[in-house]
Amino acid sequence: MSSEDLHVPREVLSQEARLLHYAITSLKEELDAVDWYRQRADDTEDEALREILLHNMREEMEHAAMVLEWIRRCNGDFAGHLKTYLFTDNPIVGIERAMDTEAAESGGSGDAPSGGGGTGGVTIGSLKGRR
Repeated sequence: MSSEDLHVPREVLSQEARLLHYAITSLKEELDAVDWYRQRADDTEDEALREILLHNMREEMEHAAMVLEWIRRCNGDFAGHLKTYLFTDNPIVGIERAMDTEAAESGGSGDAPSGGGGTGGVTIGSLKGRR
């Protein structure tokens, strides 16, 4: 059960935190299954079994995508980051560098993803490179 890996007592968690935990745990399980099926498909000598395993792998990808979409719809912070990084051809790390440069020039923290998908809460800025 996913509640076995909670870091605090369940009764302390908000519904939002609890549901996000369930979704994240489910996403991890789906991605593990994708990995397992892929490895087994690569390792088998039987072509029919390989076809079945790859089919199963793609089903798990579908499940992972569904959970990720639920997370996007229900969590503004994730939504903002997904909007920034997904479905773009720009260099992935380059996106963050461009945001950091833009934020530095405008006096911002550079942590808020473009598109304003954040929750509007207080942030402490980037901790990268700090000790």
